[in-house]
Amino acid sequence: MKLIYCHADVYNPGGMERVLLNKLRWWVGHGHEVLLVTTDQHGRPPFYAFPPEVRMVDLGINYKDDNGRNPILKTLGYLRRRRKHRQALTGLLLRERADIVVSLYPSESSFIPDIPDGSKKILELHFNKLFRLQYNRKGLLGLADRIRTRQDEKLVRRFDRFVVLTRQDAEMWGTLPNLSVIPNAAPVPDIPHTPGHKRVIAVGRLDYQKGFDRLLDAWALLPEDLRREWRLDIFGQGEWEDKLKKQILRLGIDSSAAVNRPTDRIFDEYADSDFLVMSSHYEGFPMVMIEAMAIGLPVVCFDFPCGPRDIIAPGLNGIIVPDGDIRALAEAMLHLMEDPGRLREMSGHARKISEVYSEEHIMNRWNHFFSDLIRKK
Repeated sequence: MKLIYCHADVYNPGGMERVLLNKLRWWVGHGHEVLLVTTDQHGRPPFYAFPPEVRMVDLGINYKDDNGRNPILKTLGYLRRRRKHRQALTGLLLRERADIVVSLYPSESSFIPDIPDGSKKILELHFNKLFRLQYNRKGLLGLADRIRTRQDEKLVRRFDRFVVLTRQDAEMWGTLPNLSVIPNAAPVPDIPHTPGHKRVIAVGRLDYQKGFDRLLDAWALLPEDLRREWRLDIFGQGEWEDKLKKQILRLGIDSSAAVNRPTDRIFDEYADSDFLVMSSHYEGFPMVMIEAMAIGLPVVCFDFPCGPRDIIAPGLNGIIVPDGDIRALAEAMLHLMEDPGRLREMSGHARKISEVYSEEHIMNRWNHFFSDLIRKK
């Protein structure tokens, strides 16, 4: 098969980029031809090392260059760049004649079904249906979010297949005729893990979505003597970095909590930790959760949409608390920190998640999925 994936950029250490890397590595490793098309790479190298067999083309559209401009100029700039994007991508797809073209929901999703290159068009949503509404913005911005969410319901129907990551998200979209659910895989390196490090880990972009401010508030509620024994390490980058570091100082927890730069050796960091905490407001599919559990880390998390209910068996391999209940999050962490026996038991159960979300199992599903679509051409 010849496959083309479209994404904005791959110079950031995000979960989507890591998932994309693992997929493309699997495809080329199984003899398929893969092209990755970006719009905003700006000549920067990928954060993760993609296989040399993956061809990469950046169209130089650079939507992000308009960030920070006033809404009118940003809208005009977006429309101009989208015209350029459509022309460039149409020319590329007509030359390449791929079997499958996948959009990861950046700007080409609005026009890519109309490009007559003969390929099957797939839309992958790595968020969830409510992702535009999570900030609860008011006024004109809030109205725009609601309008775009309704437009999404029409847009996704135009693709040959629309793929979401969880059953919970699928239920929110309703009875779409082209809807499929395929979760992300959890590639697991051979790294041994044994609880006893007395370290809690959190991973993700430093922004509103990940809710690390809520995690820090919960950490500050833990008994001081326990915080002297344990450590919280957050790994990520983003616009909230200064805010979170100031919050750590304001709460007086700087001796036990820290914000660290991203690392391309995150599995080593998982292995040096006892459990993962996720304080997100929402996720499409919490890849960090799957990765950490596959290493052997139980998970403490809010009941955010979407992911926890699909993945965690409460009390067996993790603990889910009501969304936004800071005290309940702190109590769940405390429960694991004070009970080493239960932590070890939950660690063993967490590791079994790799059987459900193994790379070979999930990617074979994708392989059959694409093959069936091609046969229907």
